[in-house]
Amino acid sequence: MDKKLIDLFIENAIAEDLGDGDHTSMSTIPAGTTGRAKLLVKEDGILAGVALALEIFNQVDSTLQTEVFLNDGDAVKYGDIAFTVAGSSHAILLAERLVLNCMQRMSGIATKTNHVVNLLLPYQTKILDTRKTTPGMRYLEKWAVRIGGGVNHRIGLYDMILIKDNHVDYAGGISNAITAANQYLADSGKKLEIEIEVRNLEELAQVLNTGKVNRIMLDNFSFADLKQAVKLIDHQFTTEASGGITEENITEYAACGVDFISMGALTHSVKSLDMSLKAY
Repeated sequence: MDKKLIDLFIENAIAEDLGDGDHTSMSTIPAGTTGRAKLLVKEDGILAGVALALEIFNQVDSTLQTEVFLNDGDAVKYGDIAFTVAGSSHAILLAERLVLNCMQRMSGIATKTNHVVNLLLPYQTKILDTRKTTPGMRYLEKWAVRIGGGVNHRIGLYDMILIKDNHVDYAGGISNAITAANQYLADSGKKLEIEIEVRNLEELAQVLNTGKVNRIMLDNFSFADLKQAVKLIDHQFTTEASGGITEENITEYAACGVDFISMGALTHSVKSLDMSLKAY
């Protein structure tokens, strides 16, 4: 966990929600009232966000007491209690929505990722996430992918060179783009991997002729072309399939022999896992 990043996220999220005060709680619950609440799971899946929830409670009120029964990555079912929290009722209510928003979304991502990971068990292929994440929540969503058993692709624009179709077109071609990227690394002294996206076998041939990359992304290839591409690459470079990949067809892509499959749906269109924080 990146504590500095998490603390900043929590601070901003609380400020967004709290404004000049929780007037509902202040007007209905006497100051100093204490209570308890339990995190109730209301849908089967993979739990994620427990560690984050503990950080939220601590930042809202360090005197809140928690007892954890289930951890990130655990399989959960309807009726399970992940943890309890006790202390200031006002603090519990302030933390409630942020805890639920994060845990529901993270658990939904972890559940979907885990399902895809299980589909790929017969193959050597690993599942990757993408940058198709919710602004401000990328760290949490990629954390959830890891909890679900997936692999993080680049975190942002800063930790890999990924030459996509628009870069190629603006650079004046594949060879120009690869050459310029390698020169940039040499000049800057940065140690970054280079990945390049290709749209067809002709572009793949240009990459293979140029070399000087680490990974090749095979975007929107037919199964026949993908199999041929993997054969042509012949383990010279890491391979990644992307584009139009769903839970229904992912095993067909894996059967083509690629090292990785990237799937934006892990984060951009996932269903949150149902849960609630109930007083008791």
